[in-house]
Amino acid sequence: MADGITLTRAPVPDTPAGVEAAATSSSSIEVRWTASDGASGYHVERRPAGDGAWEFAGEVPADQTAFTSTGLSPDTAYEHRVYAVVDTDPGRPQRGSQASAPVAASTDPAGDGEDDEALALSTLSGRPDTVTGGDALVQLAVNADAVQLGDVEIRVNGRDVTGDLAADEEAHTLTGVVTGLNVGDNVLTAASADGRRSTLTLVNHAAEGPVFSGPHQQPFACETTRFTVPVVGGNLGEPIDEDCSIEPRVDYFYRTTSDDYAPWPDGASSYPDDLATTVTSHGAEVPFIVRMETGTTNRAIYQSSILHDPIGEPDPDFTTRPEGWNGAAIFTLGGGCVNGWYRQGNRTERVTDAFMLGEGYAVMSSSLNVFGVNCSDLTAAESAMMVKERFVENYGPVDHVIGYGSSGGSYQGHQISDNYPGIFDGIVVGNSFPDVAFGTVPFITDAWLLDTYFTEKASVDWTEEQQRAVTGFQTYATAPAVANGARRIDPRAFCGIVPAAMRYNPDTNPDGVRCGVYDHAVNVYGTDPETGFARRPLDNVGIQYGLAALNDGTITVDQFLDLNEHVGGFDDDASIVDERTEADAEAARIAYQTGRLTNAGGGLAEIPIIDYRPYRDDNPNGDIHVRYHTFSIRERLMKANGTTVNHVSLLEDSRYGGFSTSSPLLRHAITQMDHWLRNIATDTSNTAPIDKIAANRPAELVEGCNTRDAEPSFIAQPLDRDPDSACEQLYPSASFPREVAGESVAADIIKCQLKEPDPDDYTAQFTDTQWQRLNQIFTDGVCDYTKPGVEQQPLTGTWLRF
Repeated sequence: MADGITLTRAPVPDTPAGVEAAATSSSSIEVRWTASDGASGYHVERRPAGDGAWEFAGEVPADQTAFTSTGLSPDTAYEHRVYAVVDTDPGRPQRGSQASAPVAASTDPAGDGEDDEALALSTLSGRPDTVTGGDALVQLAVNADAVQLGDVEIRVNGRDVTGDLAADEEAHTLTGVVTGLNVGDNVLTAASADGRRSTLTLVNHAAEGPVFSGPHQQPFACETTRFTVPVVGGNLGEPIDEDCSIEPRVDYFYRTTSDDYAPWPDGASSYPDDLATTVTSHGAEVPFIVRMETGTTNRAIYQSSILHDPIGEPDPDFTTRPEGWNGAAIFTLGGGCVNGWYRQGNRTERVTDAFMLGEGYAVMSSSLNVFGVNCSDLTAAESAMMVKERFVENYGPVDHVIGYGSSGGSYQGHQISDNYPGIFDGIVVGNSFPDVAFGTVPFITDAWLLDTYFTEKASVDWTEEQQRAVTGFQTYATAPAVANGARRIDPRAFCGIVPAAMRYNPDTNPDGVRCGVYDHAVNVYGTDPETGFARRPLDNVGIQYGLAALNDGTITVDQFLDLNEHVGGFDDDASIVDERTEADAEAARIAYQTGRLTNAGGGLAEIPIIDYRPYRDDNPNGDIHVRYHTFSIRERLMKANGTTVNHVSLLEDSRYGGFSTSSPLLRHAITQMDHWLRNIATDTSNTAPIDKIAANRPAELVEGCNTRDAEPSFIAQPLDRDPDSACEQLYPSASFPREVAGESVAADIIKCQLKEPDPDDYTAQFTDTQWQRLNQIFTDGVCDYTKPGVEQQPLTGTWLRF
């Protein structure tokens, strides 16, 4: 990851100068600088000294030129850098200067007095700067050689909470949930009788959010009355406030000997006759009884499920693990995208999965982690963080959390992991895409344009095979099949959740509510000052559709010219027009810097990934879940990190449906990810995270594909588009319109740089008239895919706020 990002759009303030850093304690460093002309504030980032990822440390207004970075480890070197920023449109990132050169300083060694290493405070439920809901699970680890547990006092904002923490004499810790936190900064203090002292700042946010996603979207439809509680039935009733909240509830159900679920009998004091048992992954045989909590956080409905015996075990808390819990958790991420805005959602994802629960995994999800409800990786990341926090406060720390999702769930797995590392420790994704706005949207909007051209605009004849070759798909049917979903860019489509009188109409209600993927991301992209609409990073200027098909002789020069002259683009309302679509350059810059286009060099660089794909490219009716997307994310990993050793691909046909744990291969992916993460956790070497991932991959986890036989066998081989490989012949990976036009499979060019057409780029022979026509079609030039995209650049950092 690059150390500095040049923000290219003027005006910007001067880069902060005179930056200095010095330790103020064993857990804090003060950073100072001179004021920058034109700044309305300053952002500070930090990282352990070296080459790790930068993280947001905090911000101060323009009248302050000092910042204290807290929560650091004793006797550790850190680097800090400062940006000067100016406020722009509400609800979008500030515009900033280039980062100052990093300055290094080391925290003081722990000793007598402030932040003594003998008193190590930490938050177990999440990061100390992203606490929500007024409470946090905290722990004090005591050096038994220096301090006795009974001689320590814990205070929050001066209030003694020592009695609320549980002592573990063997581990020398005090652990508990501290409550009653104020919104904003709260000081957690540990002090011993002999004068030792440590502090930790807890930054608390409201339970309804936001934390880092920016201002709440409005309008927002509560859906508690439309949410059916799994197994138990009934809905959640009317919300108790304008943020769609409900009181948390706990329900129990059990697995029967007939392999069904049934509600747990009210007031039961003995086990039902048809109660099944299960043997978990850690060898415990327990009654298959599930405790399911349902509540709200971040305006989402969340659910968590875990094996728990209400007759034979005490109520679970952070000190008492249910016997049936194997210590790991799976966060299930739902798919979709269309209709995913302005709503709370009426479902979570697979929180009753019998395989996962039967193996002993806890399962958690939220309605805003279903992309068909919320097509925003940013709000999804925030919701996942808050649901995980709630779970840890209730049940204690998890060994690891596996992000698990298909299609729209894979967007979340990739982007949450890359942009907000630490929420998931590894991911299992299926029917994967790298991201929604750049892995998916250009591919399906190109298909929409091409299908419209072939069916309505073409002035020359085309065979179906020629049409297919232009798209690159395995079957042309994919183009019309995905065209409807491409209308997710249309502010008038998929808007049924918004009251009709409030909806945007360019003629009758031009100031109305606009739906679609771009307006849903306005907190990130901001608004175009001329239109007031969300900035749009969509572009097809200079793209030579069908170029590879021309060069291999599948289509003629006249077909190529007619296609590119008439294919067109989209206006601001996604109506197809004659002109090509031009991206907002500011939106393109923001997309690269903030990870809306998955960079793969953030958190994804340091976690294991298993990509499971039930092959659908040859669906005779067409399908959006085409195989090349797996290679897109793999290519991005390679570009960002120089390796893909942390990425394993598994492939089979779709006999088990889209993403079902009835598939033995998918079950294998889940259990092997569990083993992989446990192996990594026990590796105490000082090697880099990526080396630990490589060294600890289970021997049983091998890349390859299942055959298509009635009784399939597994072929172990790299899945790399090698046309001679058995897996590629069974499951051809095909292509997509922009790869046919010359782009890399990484699909990471938002807007291409242009060049004059070059005769050497074409194997076909153009007449003088045809060459003149080509230059008239591409007046400003054609895409030069040998160069980076316009504004293409690395991530600014992780854990960004909007």
